[in-house]
Amino acid sequence: MTAEASRAGSQEDPAADGERPLNIALLTYKGNPFCGGQGVYVRHLSRELARLGHRVEVIGSQPYPVLDEGDDIDGRLSLTELPSLDLYRSPDPFRTPKRDEYRDWIDALEVATMWTGGFPEPLTFSLRARRHLRARRGEFDVVHDNQTLGYGLLGDLGAPLVTTIHHPITVDRQLELDAAESWGQRLAKRRWYAFTRMQKRAARRLPSVLTVSGTSRQEIVDHLGVRDDRIHVVHIGADTDLFSPDPAVAVVPGRIVTTSSADVPLKGLIFLVEALAKVRTEHPDAHLVVVGKRAEDGPVAQAIERYGLEGAIRFVKGITDAELVDLVRSAEVACVPSLYEGFSLPAAEAMATGTPLVATTGGAIPEVAGRDGETCLAVPPGDSGALATALIRLLGDRDLRARLGRAGRERVLARFTWARAAEGTAARYREAMALPPAAPHAGRVAPAAEEVVDVESDRESRATC
Repeated sequence: MTAEASRAGSQEDPAADGERPLNIALLTYKGNPFCGGQGVYVRHLSRELARLGHRVEVIGSQPYPVLDEGDDIDGRLSLTELPSLDLYRSPDPFRTPKRDEYRDWIDALEVATMWTGGFPEPLTFSLRARRHLRARRGEFDVVHDNQTLGYGLLGDLGAPLVTTIHHPITVDRQLELDAAESWGQRLAKRRWYAFTRMQKRAARRLPSVLTVSGTSRQEIVDHLGVRDDRIHVVHIGADTDLFSPDPAVAVVPGRIVTTSSADVPLKGLIFLVEALAKVRTEHPDAHLVVVGKRAEDGPVAQAIERYGLEGAIRFVKGITDAELVDLVRSAEVACVPSLYEGFSLPAAEAMATGTPLVATTGGAIPEVAGRDGETCLAVPPGDSGALATALIRLLGDRDLRARLGRAGRERVLARFTWARAAEGTAARYREAMALPPAAPHAGRVAPAAEEVVDVESDRESRATC
């Protein structure tokens, strides 16, 4: 059924809010949930929107989104693959395609941008999505873009546009530049993060922006220049059915669990490694399990070697959801050492399992984790000594671990669930649909190739997905 037919008066059952179900196009250029928070967002939000009675078509590129199925969804959730050239696939990332792989000028732009050190997928995906949506005009009530922020999504897409900006990537860019060790690295990262010009220009022209925290909302205003009356906070959350306590899972003495990439300075893993060395002077059985990719070289690898922690730190990747949940349940302490987070799903998920949390106050983490001593132990970002003190305290106090674990789960259940996120998002869809149509924008759609990048993690971690 088309959106027009639905508006004309369908006899189908209403959605959970009592109004007619919506036809939603949910766009994601980076949709695999094992490659970062954007994929997790699409997977859980699409499922919960379908459970509310809406029809959700996820339109994504490689690595393709993973969607959930269930009897309560009943065919209301589907995936449309919008293929790129998949230039960063394993085992041959940064590959040069064969001649017969090229289909059109967008493919040529994708390769040319990669050759010159940029990341093309947000721009090229937006151009392909624009073409796809215009060919299907009238099928959707609303288009929801998950932080593509590409020029192709400006203008008339045949339906109102709502855009999620998890946080301004200018924060990531600055932290990467600060961590660069040479002028060559700085130059490469500036090129890689050249997307900020496109992102700022696109963001300022968006009529309706969703974000996941109050902190991100203010930074979108400050960094991207978006008018604050166009930005709405809809908190995301944890899958509290999956991430839940289970007394049958044995807790391993001294185990600390974190989710982090070793080669992303934003995640602050090096400070947790330094803290672990201090913790082990009082708790010799303390050890760290990192859910993420291990860097063979760089500051984290050097710190592990310097402190003799090879046998005390283990990296795991590619694990299933069930394995991840049991890993978090098995920990005495979960830790989020990030210098900045736009929300922090790892904090919410750890708290949902009842595992006590040590977290920094970077970015929006306090909005999720709550007050120090009530639902977590909070420390300043970038302070390995404070991290060590909090970890030592929690590892040595069983009653405190139990109290924080219970309070943390209660906080997540009350505030941060995907069902609540879907309800809030659907309400914003209806508000966007009620706005008058935006005036068409003059000018070109796709500016110069140096403005094509939008990415939430560095090249190396992206290439492993």
